[in-house]
Amino acid sequence: MRPEVPMLTQKARQLRRDVFSMIHLCGDGHPGGSLSAADLVAALYFQVLRVDPKNPDWPARDRFILSKGHACPVYYAALARRGFFPPEWLPTLRKLGSPLQGHPVMKKTPGVDMTTGSLGHGIPIGAGMAAAGRLAKLDYFTYVITGDGELNEGIVWEAAQSAAHMKLGRLIVFVDNNGWQSGGYIKDVSGLKNLTAPFAAFGWHTQEIDGHDFDQILGAIEKAQAETERPSVIVAHTIKGKGIPFTENDNSWHKRVPNKDELAAALKHLGGS
Repeated sequence: MRPEVPMLTQKARQLRRDVFSMIHLCGDGHPGGSLSAADLVAALYFQVLRVDPKNPDWPARDRFILSKGHACPVYYAALARRGFFPPEWLPTLRKLGSPLQGHPVMKKTPGVDMTTGSLGHGIPIGAGMAAAGRLAKLDYFTYVITGDGELNEGIVWEAAQSAAHMKLGRLIVFVDNNGWQSGGYIKDVSGLKNLTAPFAAFGWHTQEIDGHDFDQILGAIEKAQAETERPSVIVAHTIKGKGIPFTENDNSWHKRVPNKDELAAALKHLGGS
């Protein structure tokens, strides 16, 4: 086990506590997909990303795009815990005038690199950012987390073709493969089962991992970073609602608000209050 795994495990638990608390307080939000992505986000923000919270617009910073913008509670929690803004902002999620909107907005929230919410656009925008970095002779990486349901969008595959053609080796995409989208199982809605195959067909470097195993997450990122002429996709097999027993693999938590008892039970399980 890597020495940083215990720290990342605790960070991810904190993010999950924040997610459930924020959504309870604001009365709206998407806990299921936020919880499934928590370990990926923790690994990026507390171990991998080259960023400076005191200078969020630093030109040489690594870029991050949460393409599945409805999972922004986990994104905001990571930004707050990383120091981009005070954790005291978190309870303002979705409140009128809050910098923490229901989907990420780059002009409102420190540390947000791209406004998202129109599903499918994260990979195309990430390809553009990676191409811009090369033109500017900057060595940053661009990371994207997309949902598996987003792969229904045609623009994803146009971008996949373009990114491979341009040999954007500093573009690294995670697919949060929790098997669900709002309307049901991915396999029932779109029929797409092997998520690495189409990316490989376009010429991407592909990997599949357990998206809740930090050793696998960090190892996959290192392999992707070593690719110089191919964009990389890491299909991370995850569990929707991961980390709270009564939310795991229950799609009713795609968009649902925990009541006081559910919040207390979740926080007790996660070791908080």
